Amino acid sequence: MVLPDGPNQRWSLDFVSDSLVCGRRFRILCVVDDYTRECLALVADTSLSDARVARELTGLLGMRGKPMHNGFVESFNGRLRDECLNETLFTSLAHARFVLAAWRHDLNTVRPHSKLGGKTPAEIAGQRVWGASPQTRWHPIKQSS
Repeated sequence: MVLPDGPNQRWSLDFVSDSLVCGRRFRILCVVDDYTRECLALVADTSLSDARVARELTGLLGMRGKPMHNGFVESFNGRLRDECLNETLFTSLAHARFVLAAWRHDLNTVRPHSKLGGKTPAEIAGQRVWGASPQTRWHPIKQSS
C-alpha cells in the first residue's frame, strides 16, 4: 500500500461497538487521517444507518477535502478500545459522546506520536494545538444526532 505524503489524501474508517451500563449497545464511527493520524470523527449512536454515515462523511469532506483510500483504522480502533472503551462504564449515550470527545481531543492535540516524529496529529495537520475554528472542529455539544 502506498502511504500518503500529506493530510487528507487517505482516510480510514471503521466501526467499534460497546454498551452502556444498562446493557444497551451503541456503535462508534471512527474516521482517521492516515498521514497525520488525526482522529477526524468519533460518532457515537445506537444506530448508524448508511444515510447517517454518508451525512457525517459529507460533512467531513466539506471541511477537509477528499480522501482516496482506507488503511490504518484497525490499529486506531484497538487503541480506542484499550484506552477508552474498556476503561469506562458509560451511563448514557451523552456520557459516551462526552468521553469520546475528550479522548479524541487528547489523542489529537496532547499526545505526541512516535511515527509522527514526536509531534501531535494536530501539529502535523497544521492546526493550532489548543483548537481550531468552530467550523472545522467537532464539538460534543454540537454533534448532530
